[in-house]
Amino acid sequence: MKPSDHEFEKLALEQMDLLYRVACRLTRNAERASDLVQETYLRAFRSRAKFDLRDLGIRPWLIRILHNLHVTRADRDRRQPVAMEAEALDAAPAPAIASAGFTAADFEHMDERVVKALNELPQDYQVVLLLWAVEDMSYKEISQAVEIPIGTVMSRLHRARQRLSELLRQFATEEGVIRE
Repeated sequence: MKPSDHEFEKLALEQMDLLYRVACRLTRNAERASDLVQETYLRAFRSRAKFDLRDLGIRPWLIRILHNLHVTRADRDRRQPVAMEAEALDAAPAPAIASAGFTAADFEHMDERVVKALNELPQDYQVVLLLWAVEDMSYKEISQAVEIPIGTVMSRLHRARQRLSELLRQFATEEGVIRE
C-alpha cells in the first residue's frame, strides 16, 4: 500500500526523535547526528515513491536508510587522513566517558565501567543491542532496519550480551554481585 505524500510525510516525521536518538548513539556527536538525520530524511523523501507501507510501517525503512548512510560515512571518514599538531596532542585532555559515545543522560547512575564496556562492543553489536534494548524494536524490525537476516540479529544480540558479561565480570566481582 502506497501512502499519499501527506500520509508519508506524517509517518516519516513521527519518527524524527527515534532517528535522532539512534544517530546520536551511532555518531557519538550531536552535530553529526543532526546531519545524519537530515540526510536520512532527504533520501527518504526523494525515495517516497518506492516506499510501500508494509506490516512493520516506516520505522525500519527509515532506520535502514540512516544506518546505511552512517556506515557509508564511517567508511569514507576512516579512509581520510587525520593530521594533528604535536602541541595539540600534548594539550588534549584524557577522554571522558561522555566523549566515548554515551552521555550521562543516557546512562543516569550507571558506573563508568559499564559505559566503557558498552563502547568496547563492535559497532555491529552496538547497533543491534541499541535497537533492541533502548528502542524496543523486534528482531524482525531490526532485521529490516539493518538489512541482515533475523538469525544474524539474534546471534549478534547474543554475542553482544556475552561480550558485555565478560567485560563486566570483574566489576560484578568487585561489587560482590558474584563470587569467583
